[in-house]
Amino acid sequence: MNRNLLFIAAALLLWGFGEGMFFNFQPIYLKSLGSDEQQIGWILGAFGAAMAVTHIPAGRLADRLGRRPLLVAAWVMGLVSTLVMAAARELPLFVAGMLGYGLTAFVASPLSSYVTAARGKWRVGTALSLTTATFSTGMVLGPVTGGWIGEHYSLRTVYFVAAGIFLLSTLCILFIQSQPIDGHDPETPPPNLRDNPRFMAYLGVVAFAVFAMYLAQPLTPNFVNDVRGFSLSNVGIMFTMGALGNALLAILLSRFSPYIGYVLGQALVAAFAFLMWRGTSLPLLALGYFLLGGFRAARPLAMAQARELVHESQMGLTYGVMETVSAVIFILTPPLAGFMYKIDPALIYRFSLGLLAVSVFISLIVPRRLVHA
Repeated sequence: MNRNLLFIAAALLLWGFGEGMFFNFQPIYLKSLGSDEQQIGWILGAFGAAMAVTHIPAGRLADRLGRRPLLVAAWVMGLVSTLVMAAARELPLFVAGMLGYGLTAFVASPLSSYVTAARGKWRVGTALSLTTATFSTGMVLGPVTGGWIGEHYSLRTVYFVAAGIFLLSTLCILFIQSQPIDGHDPETPPPNLRDNPRFMAYLGVVAFAVFAMYLAQPLTPNFVNDVRGFSLSNVGIMFTMGALGNALLAILLSRFSPYIGYVLGQALVAAFAFLMWRGTSLPLLALGYFLLGGFRAARPLAMAQARELVHESQMGLTYGVMETVSAVIFILTPPLAGFMYKIDPALIYRFSLGLLAVSVFISLIVPRRLVHA
């Protein structure tokens, strides 16, 4: 592993710890600021919108201007946004900080393309899984730490502590080196992504899979807190198990081919939905959160498959398009989840299981045919 990947790993480890302290508690904290579940769904949808608008421009800029400046900008913006959330005492300012934090999602495509270019002899899926594994390893202690601080002090205090950790992470990212910009032969440019039918078909497969996997997630913190009656500390334990699952399953699934690993990731998320629906004890719900790691582990595997369908010079844009599709799903899904939650809190899990059954079937057939077409 070269020095750039070491600094990225350290920065992601610290950022994962800081984000893990507060991110999963966001729906609970929003409720304490005066929102109900339906409003929380809309706020999370707006958060998804903030994530969606920057991915494609960031991917294009990464291809044309370089990746390092975008990585540094994202880290600094995330730090500032967290300080705004920490300072907020009323809902509007907190939501403003939250949306600013959502905008930093543009880091995903430059980060993925940077790691892909710096991977050396590693496979693409293995290199991209590094970002998931290190970030998720940092998140292992974040939720239980955040839950303890929130219970003994306040959830607001958690944001101040996270900001301090983010400062250290930002210092690490400043040490990475710039990379040369990839190009293509001007006489034979690659086709526009919109004119690449194999990539566009694969994008549809990924969009449906992300929707099926994400539907049960946004309001699960409220479900285990309100419906199952677990304390913030116990919820923090569940989140910690989820972070552990993110880290370990990212490493495990990266050992498989991206095609097989992506299908397995969806199956693990289906197991999460089932355990949330039927489980009532802390061990079962914690196991469910551990298996939810299949969702985050599936992301680099989806990108590794997409990498086979596009030209090297379109890597950043490709990742940006895929992140945008996922972010659009994050916009649409929380309001739907909030609507279903009001009808029956357990409905989202039953519906998600049905969607995942269809998605697994599609993912078993379509991607392999596209790659070998």
